[in-house]
Amino acid sequence: MQNIAILIPAAGASSRMNGTDKLLEQVDGMPLLRRQAMQALATGCHVAVTLPDYDHPRANGLAGLPVQLVAIPDAKEGMSASLRRGVGHLPKGMRAVMILPADMPDLLTEDLSKVINSFRSVTHPMLQQATTLDGTPGHPVLFPADCFPALSRLTGDQGARDILQANQHRLIRVPLDGKRALTDLDTPEAWEAWRSEAVA
Repeated sequence: MQNIAILIPAAGASSRMNGTDKLLEQVDGMPLLRRQAMQALATGCHVAVTLPDYDHPRANGLAGLPVQLVAIPDAKEGMSASLRRGVGHLPKGMRAVMILPADMPDLLTEDLSKVINSFRSVTHPMLQQATTLDGTPGHPVLFPADCFPALSRLTGDQGARDILQANQHRLIRVPLDGKRALTDLDTPEAWEAWRSEAVA
């Protein structure tokens, strides 16, 4: 699946974590960002990770992994900076890019592969969005290559919401088990609740 990329935006400030870095929180005995990168690599896809800078502590957590690192000097602009630069630095010839949020530890390789396989199963390039079993939209989202120019022009902190909206006519929803498509951990309270559920 080397002609499909998985982009993990990890250049944010983790501003809601009261001084700690959510992407360095330990999950399965390793920093969350490393775990997410490993889940992505296990699909066989090209994996790119955006970071505030190449010497950021998050980079240390990725040491030894065959991932493409992309520094985002304008990360303060928001999610669009990661998507814009991340997509712009992907190797040539990619058929699609999956945007995999770094703070969603319930997403597993099997979930990513399900979305990718849905893309591969259709004749024409269609966007793919993971949902809950009841259809609530979530992440990850996969964009065909013809969306790359629009992704490269994003501004602000809205992510790719407008691109999704403009392509509703060719959007396939891919249901994932449980709340995997929705669970994101960006506050200490969310982490505490998630860990409590894991122990229960």
